[in-house]
Amino acid sequence: MRRLLFLTKGELIRLNKYKVTTISILVAFIWFLVLFFIEDDAILNKMLPFILMVDATMMSVLFIGSIMFFEKSEQTISTILVTPTTYHEQILSKAIANTIHMLFSSLLVVLVFYFVRGIEVNVIFLILGLLISIFSHSLLGFVFSYHAKDFTSMLMMVMLYSFIFMIPSALFQFGILFKADFWKYILLISPTQASTFMIESGLISSLKLEAILSFVILIILTLLGYFFYIYPKYKHYAVKQSGV
Repeated sequence: MRRLLFLTKGELIRLNKYKVTTISILVAFIWFLVLFFIEDDAILNKMLPFILMVDATMMSVLFIGSIMFFEKSEQTISTILVTPTTYHEQILSKAIANTIHMLFSSLLVVLVFYFVRGIEVNVIFLILGLLISIFSHSLLGFVFSYHAKDFTSMLMMVMLYSFIFMIPSALFQFGILFKADFWKYILLISPTQASTFMIESGLISSLKLEAILSFVILIILTLLGYFFYIYPKYKHYAVKQSGV
């Protein structure tokens, strides 16, 4: 545990060194501006959870990807491999550090709207939803990094992921398509829609069935993905990056 805490602290310092933390706060400021000029409360109530979802999912993937490519260019992984840390500690420290700094920027947006627009917030539901969404998509960032030759190709993968999973969520969220009631359960297979439901439960101060199902689905996907893909592939990725 002490090594995990030490590595997480180091990852937070490196996020700041690579200016990722600064970019995260800047993105939060842009989201604030986008939302601030929406005067219709009904539209704001739909846009706020959607934008928080985009920030918690897509930005988490991109930030982990950028960290992995910075490490690749600086050959940091080969240095870490000679330390007495485990692969589990190396993966989790990156995911936890990314979750902490992303949670901070997301809550910054919510905090401003809490005071400026008087939105209703259930802090426990909201933080729980953001934590799970950010952590699971931080791990997803590892998957994209394993298969991307460079950062540009990773961006293309993230765009493809967004097209497949985010656009249906957006069409459902704004009532354009998938209006029938059963679609809310079918779309739960999309991690982005599951994240939206959990974040939304923190903004409407009630825990609906779809939010509970989203919680269970994301936890199962995260555990399966971690133990059966991300961890085994990380060993291969780390050894390959070390040049062995």
